[in-house]
Amino acid sequence: MSVVPKVRLDRVTKSFGDAPVLVGVSLDVAVGEVVTFIGASGSGKTTLLRCINLLEPIDDGAILLDGDEISRVGRDPNPVRRRIGIVFQAFNLFPHMTVRRNVTLALTEVLGAPRDEAEGRALELLGRFALADRADAYPDRLSGGQQQRVAIVRALAMRPEVLLLDEVTSALDPALVGEVLDVVRELKGSGITMLIATHEMGFAREISDRVCHLDGGAIVESGPPAAIFGDARDERTRRFLGRSLAR
Repeated sequence: MSVVPKVRLDRVTKSFGDAPVLVGVSLDVAVGEVVTFIGASGSGKTTLLRCINLLEPIDDGAILLDGDEISRVGRDPNPVRRRIGIVFQAFNLFPHMTVRRNVTLALTEVLGAPRDEAEGRALELLGRFALADRADAYPDRLSGGQQQRVAIVRALAMRPEVLLLDEVTSALDPALVGEVLDVVRELKGSGITMLIATHEMGFAREISDRVCHLDGGAIVESGPPAAIFGDARDERTRRFLGRSLAR
């Protein structure tokens, strides 16, 4: 009997006006798999993650979660978003709320969890990622790396089955990138399914079970990191890696 993929993209197509952004993207992601999307800016990585989280409607094709088509017209996105968490490159923390409240807000207001239960969950996760002493701080008192770690904790607090990470290090100073990547490394060991858009080639090589190169809104090559970084077959992938790794 065939195993149903955790996430299936079936010929997903998306345009903004007359500009195609995703062109027939198909991909199966297994439970617990870590897939990274690499490619130049404008290749469709962020749009693809936003479509999976139903923040953007697709024009054609289908997106399935555990075999259930979540992208069909009229589908309520909120139950889906409780199962698929997303972390943006710009943190998007609420500036007027403490770290603790940023993490507990969705637990209490969306899931209806009791306040003490939500706070216990928040403090457990903040402690896990070395943020317990920042629970009562406001975002403007945190470094960029700390803010991004809080954003990841906020997503994890909802216990998502799938976590989408959109260029989570691109807004950070180089000195702060490592602490966020350490968090993602720990998550890989937890068994959560992750789809990651990144410009960090070394990180993609280390963390991924599979790497997908997007070019012009299409997956032009995918495979294990060793194959993509060591013996890419598509000329577009070789050119992209040649530019990226030379920086």
